[in-house]
Amino acid sequence: MSTDTWLVAGLGNPGPGYSGNRHNVGQMVLDLLAGRVGGRFTSSKAQAVTLEGRLGIGGPRLVLAKPLTYMNLSGGPISALARFHDVAPDHVIAVHDEIDIPFNTLKLKLGGGEGGHNGLRDISKTLGTKDYYRVRVGVGRPPGRQDPADFVLKDFSTVEKKELPFLLDDAADAVELLIRDGLLEAQQKVHPPK
Repeated sequence: MSTDTWLVAGLGNPGPGYSGNRHNVGQMVLDLLAGRVGGRFTSSKAQAVTLEGRLGIGGPRLVLAKPLTYMNLSGGPISALARFHDVAPDHVIAVHDEIDIPFNTLKLKLGGGEGGHNGLRDISKTLGTKDYYRVRVGVGRPPGRQDPADFVLKDFSTVEKKELPFLLDDAADAVELLIRDGLLEAQQKVHPPK
């Protein structure tokens, strides 16, 4: 397995109707990372659009991927790309929405449960392990009794949209920190003090 290559997957649903949804925040972060790496996403045989580049001059090789499947079927494209690019699960990063942390907050972790997130559940199943990295982008809890599934399929509120560019930028920074400095150091820089 290659130790120099990282597969970074931005989770979401395909198509323009979903592009502004909270559930697609992972793909929004990947669009920002693509701009930093330089290049355009192109179609792959793995039901995803991908972009290959490096994290800085001479830095680790990156494969940025946005699955073209619906969120609940994210695992197939991600595991296919991991096999094709010879990337071990401990060099896979899933960037995804997280309702269990407040909007405008990021958390990084390796492994653990999926917290009811069907995209993560599918990735764990197809990779055969839960031991891959997650950049959890907080989208907050649904108001009142709103169904979480409905909440994540709605666009960000007007107030949230003003803060969203900063959150996406911080999440892209978190991916880079995780790759460059490792989990512990990245967590110390990204997680809010308690």
